[in-house]
Amino acid sequence: MSKSSVVAVLMCLLPFTGVGQQNRLKDFNQIGWFVYNGDHKLSKKWELHTEYQWRRVNWVTAWQQSLARVGTVYSLNDKVKFGFGYTNLITYPYGDYPTAETGVPYPEHRLYEDIQIADTIGVIQLSHRFRLEQRWISEMAPDGSHRIIDWDYQHRIRYQIEAVVPLQGRTIENNEFYLSFFDELFISFGKNVGYNTFNQNRISGGLGYQVRDNLKLELGYLYQVTQHPEADPITNSRVFEYNTGFRLNVAYDLDFTR
Repeated sequence: MSKSSVVAVLMCLLPFTGVGQQNRLKDFNQIGWFVYNGDHKLSKKWELHTEYQWRRVNWVTAWQQSLARVGTVYSLNDKVKFGFGYTNLITYPYGDYPTAETGVPYPEHRLYEDIQIADTIGVIQLSHRFRLEQRWISEMAPDGSHRIIDWDYQHRIRYQIEAVVPLQGRTIENNEFYLSFFDELFISFGKNVGYNTFNQNRISGGLGYQVRDNLKLELGYLYQVTQHPEADPITNSRVFEYNTGFRLNVAYDLDFTR
């Protein structure tokens, strides 16, 4: 798996070469993401996944997005897990070229299915996640009201590789720090996607702390590149967001079998 991991990282970087020569409008934003996630044990094989992301722009002063996710996870063995569930997302107007052109936030509903594969290279703990999403993106009324007039159905596939490196010994124990890095690539497909095949890429790296086996805290730098689904109506140019900031993650797992 070590060779495939290197290839996977290179594949995540390929979309930037494909879009790098295109005429584009650039929108730079400072973001702050506050994330909670937990995998709560229901039985030997099944877990309940819960997640909420409070995404802010202009650091923390305004809304970017609100994301809530719930799902189930099935452990095939120690290295392979399957998951599926539902995501509710609300996107707010922000930046110089807001996707919420009507000036009001718009909701999105998603179903997802994924597979997670654990891997190791020496002391480095690797995980690969392949996720398929079915997306229903709302189309808001042009009068600026909160009325939904239609839904746009799209598909998207995501690949994330994450590396965790212990800083005190070969494993991570309670009350120890570690390094955490991930890169995630988003590719849209389907008849309603248009030219927005490359959807986005996220890169993050930072410091983690394991309080105990079921509680971890992570604070890292986050870099997000996103292509808007539609061109700018004035210049007809593609719009790319370049968002930089921080990501604070709290991972808290419960065991309901006890």
